[in-house]
This record gives sequence, C-alpha cells and structure tokens, in this order.
Amino acid sequence: MRLIQTLKNIFKIEDLRARLLYTLGIILLYRLGKYITLPGIDPSQLAGLKSQTSSGIMGLLDMFSGGAFSQASIFALGIMPYISASIVVQLLGIVFPYFQKLQKEGESGRRKMNQYTRYLTVAILILQAPTYLVNLSNQLPQSAFVLSGFFFKFSSVVILTAGTMFVMWLGERITDKGIGNGISLIIMIGIIARLPANFIFEAGTRMNGAGGPVALIAEIVLLFVVILGTIMLVQATRRVPVQYARRIVGNKQYGGVRQYIPLKVNAAGVMPIIFAQAIMMLPIIIAGYSNSSSGFVVAFSNMYGFWYNLVTAILIILFTYFYTAITINPVQIAEDMKKNGGFIPGIKPGRKTVEFFDSVMSRITLPGSIFLAIIAILPAIAVKAGITPQFAQFYGGTSLLILVGVVLDTLQQIESHLLMRHYDGLMKSGRVKGRTGAVTSI
Repeated sequence: MRLIQTLKNIFKIEDLRARLLYTLGIILLYRLGKYITLPGIDPSQLAGLKSQTSSGIMGLLDMFSGGAFSQASIFALGIMPYISASIVVQLLGIVFPYFQKLQKEGESGRRKMNQYTRYLTVAILILQAPTYLVNLSNQLPQSAFVLSGFFFKFSSVVILTAGTMFVMWLGERITDKGIGNGISLIIMIGIIARLPANFIFEAGTRMNGAGGPVALIAEIVLLFVVILGTIMLVQATRRVPVQYARRIVGNKQYGGVRQYIPLKVNAAGVMPIIFAQAIMMLPIIIAGYSNSSSGFVVAFSNMYGFWYNLVTAILIILFTYFYTAITINPVQIAEDMKKNGGFIPGIKPGRKTVEFFDSVMSRITLPGSIFLAIIAILPAIAVKAGITPQFAQFYGGTSLLILVGVVLDTLQQIESHLLMRHYDGLMKSGRVKGRTGAVTSI
C-alpha cells in the first residue's frame, strides 16, 4: 500500500510528473534510434557482427551502446567517446594550469570545459568511426554492403559522429529538463536493455539440461545477493571510518559544530575499472592486427582467464591510489581548514595536518580499491561457475556499479522532490543515499 501511495504522490506533483514523462520520452527516442541501421548496410545480414558481440570485450562495448553496436546502428558508437573525452579533460585539469583555472571559475568555467569536451569527443569519433567500419567489413559478408566506396565511408563516419553527438544532447536534455543524471541514465538504460534477452538465453541453457531449474533459481538468488551487497557497500563508503571522522571538528565561528571533511573510502569511483579495462584491451587489439597466437597474447586476450583478471585486479588497485591522489589534495584541504578556523585536535595546522590526511587516505583507499577489484572480476568468477558469459556481465564489473549508482541517484532525485513538497519519501526508514562519494557520476 505504501508503494501505491508513493506512486500517487509522485504523479500529484506536476513538476515531478512532467520531468518523469519527459525523461521517458527521451529514453524512448534513444531506444528507437538503436534500430536505425547505417544507410548502405543490409540489416538482415548482421549475424556475424552479433556473434562477435555475444561475449568478451566486444560484448561490453555492445552493452554500453544498448545493443546499437551489434545492430550497425547510427548510435553504434554510443556515449563512450564522450566518457573518454570527459576523462581526458579531467586529467588535463590536473596537469595544465589553464584547465585548473577553469575548474575554479564556477559555472562559466564549467561551460568552457564542456565545450572542450565536445570538441575532443568529435575528434575521438572521427578516429573511432573508420575503425568501426573496418570491423564491419571484416565481420559481414560483401553482400551486406548495398553501398561501397568513398561516399559510403565518408557518409557513415559523419552519421556515426552525429549519432553519438545526438545521444550526448539527449543526455543533456534529461539533465536539464528531466530527472537528472542524463548521460548516466542513458548508459544504464542501454545495460538494462540487454538483460531480458540474456536472461532468456540463460534460462534456455539451464532448462535444456545444464543444471535445470534449480541452477537457474540459484543464479537468480545469487544475482540479487550480489546486487544488494553492492548497494550496501556503495552506501557504506560515503564517509571515512568513525575513528577518523570523530577527530575532525568544525569552525569555531559556527559554535564548534562538528564538520566532516570530504574524505571517502572510494573517492576514485568507477574510473580505475575503466582505466584498467582500457589497458587490458591492448593485447586483444594487438592480437587482432598481428594474428599472433603466442602464449602471452592468448592468455591476456581471454577476459575470463586467471592471468587477465589477476593483472586487471592489480591495475585497479594501483589506479585507485593514483586517481585518489590526483583528485584529493591534502594540501588544499589543510589550507581550507586553516582559513576557516578548523583544526584537528592533537595535530598542528600546516604540514602535520597534510601528513595526517595523507595517512588517512592511504589507509582508507585500500579497502575501496579491493572492493572495486572484486566487483571487476566477479563476471569471470561467474563464468567459471558455469554461468553463460552474456548473463555473467550483470554479476559485476562496470555495468553493475553503474546500475546500482544510477538507480540510487534517480531514487534520491525523486525522493528530494517528494520531501520538498512534504510528502513521505520512498523508504519507510531513513532517506535513500545516492552514490555521492562512492561511484563517480558520469
């Protein structure tokens, strides 16, 4: 009854109702674009491409594009080029003083950074689109290409570039006029879109003798346990351990009210997994171009193998420390505390405070990095346990973190609208906690 009443309350709020309907309309438009094949390609002859994207790295690319990659769609490149450009621009803000200045200029600086991100996205697309066309020519028979030649290649590059920019624009519309977190929501919808088909395939495999209905039920229960565990861990990593937080006090001018410094168990979010997976794709690319069959290339081309996942886990732990070091500046935190009259009992302001924050971050980053590494290799463990690669993708990795983070963020947005208008929230006890401080927003 409480759920029904909450849904009624949601539709009583005119602004919230309009935002939800607008978001659903944008999502519908995005999903329809998946079925528009590139001009000049016969959509009935895409079996080779669909077989290539059924599992492995190509399967991940197809999942993040919502299945458009395997459909040779105008949205085939998805939103990932924009994500790559965003990461590069963030890193530039650490290296170059000009970008550091833009980051501190507020709204005007943010707009300028977004403009540079769009320019870089176009540059990445111009490089990626021809590569995608080469892959199409390798995977599809010649009869699948109704058109060919320079005009086909040039027009396809333009269409693929425009398709990704249009998807990016749709995400920005959701952020501005919809429920928020537009880019993240589009990625999540693309991931969820593959769940029904992959579940049906998994159910068919089990029902045809590979474990039977008992194994299927066990897999479903295990999936819910993994999802619930990830939700609990994401919400639990929002603050530093109590023994550190209690030592930090607030500004005296506010009557000694205790303030928490923004130190987080997982300050790097999902970025270490993305960096590690990008590096681990290199052996697969080398193998594809060189046709090498050496033991090293074979071992690191199998994303469900032992060595691949061991190296991936190590890289994630290292990248977590690296990304935390470049995003959390202990010197800046110590200076801000000193300017505002804040202090840590028993520790002198200045260098000693910086050393304290450095020590705290080194200790609390370790469990966060191990958590990310375990989440990243869970799909490989699921495959080794007998689950099909298509369905195993939902047991961990970037996809699970994005699903959990975006759902929590969306629920938090809805709850904030309800509470602002004096309606009960979504949860009976406590408020929904978003992924702030646990999984970086995309």
